[in-house]
Amino acid sequence: EDGAKPSELLIEASRRNNVDLLQEVLGTDGNGSNGQKGPNAGAPELVNTSVDALGNTALHVAALNGSYEALDILLDLEGVEVDPVNRLEGNTPLHNAVIYGEEEPEHAVAIVDMLLDAGADPRIRNKRKDKPIDLVPPSNQELKKMLQGAELALLLGPSQE
Repeated sequence: EDGAKPSELLIEASRRNNVDLLQEVLGTDGNGSNGQKGPNAGAPELVNTSVDALGNTALHVAALNGSYEALDILLDLEGVEVDPVNRLEGNTPLHNAVIYGEEEPEHAVAIVDMLLDAGADPRIRNKRKDKPIDLVPPSNQELKKMLQGAELALLLGPSQE
């Protein structure tokens, strides 16, 4: 770890679902909250600006690797961008979570649900013009229905209660 930049540690902690390292780098209190005061006030900016060589943020990396706990901590930070687009494919973390679903379908449903709850937009298209739903394996109907419901909810707008 000597010489590693905070951005590199953040990406690696997200890749390996290393909650302890993630909290150390972000300066969070162990509950995923940083309170936006003191030395950890820059945590959302660090998350939003740290990228790997392919332009993946910590959210992209966590979603692609099924790092549920790390993703939960990152999404709890106020001000974290939930729909950043990576350089290589134009994917959002939601695209990456769906791709992860090819190897871990049930776990991917939980990750996609978490991203949607945090405000991820299922209508964003990548460089191939694919929305996340276009990447869902045919065998994962639960994931497909979840993304369809999220798109419909955005199309209809806020409910009038």
